[in-house]
Amino acid sequence: MNIGVLGLQGDVAENINASRQAMAKLGIKGTVKQVKTPEELASLDGLIIPGGESTMIGQMSLVNGAIKTIKEKIQAGMPVFGICAGLILLSKNVRDKTVGKTNQPLLDLLDVRVERNSFGRQKDSFETEVSAEPLGIQRMRGVFIRSPSIEDLGKNVKVVSKFNEKVVAVQQGNILATSFHPELTNDVSLHRYFISMVATRKK
Repeated sequence: MNIGVLGLQGDVAENINASRQAMAKLGIKGTVKQVKTPEELASLDGLIIPGGESTMIGQMSLVNGAIKTIKEKIQAGMPVFGICAGLILLSKNVRDKTVGKTNQPLLDLLDVRVERNSFGRQKDSFETEVSAEPLGIQRMRGVFIRSPSIEDLGKNVKVVSKFNEKVVAVQQGNILATSFHPELTNDVSLHRYFISMVATRKK
């Protein structure tokens, strides 16, 4: 199994570590590495798009051509896990809580509208317990840092988790996305689920 973490900006090392732990817990052998270029993306079985600054990640992906390869791989069925900025980048529609509509590059794959900074700015960051019962995860820790929330959902989008009545995690086929950061805690439940998605597709 070959898992990549998009390494243009954001929580790359933390996601590599969480994915390796998840693989070990599942008894799956494979590699987890930072990827940036279309060539590095081409050989992946699964991709994590980490938290960070979504506009910056999108612009850098455009510049080096990675965004085209990422979209093609996901459309062909490769599992992807978008975290915070990754959720925003995957979505079809984005608006900011303060400034309204954004004109940032998007993959236009996840059939949702996302509100950026839905829980406030950096100073409003917090960690809390959330659940993802549709995935068989009763409780886990999540870190919310300038986190978005998910507003409108298409009919094929499954709600995975809510916090304070806001949708904070969804799944649409081979796309898993969260507005919070599981990789910044000691809980690798979501990474285990994602690795299982990849393993199922490889069978």
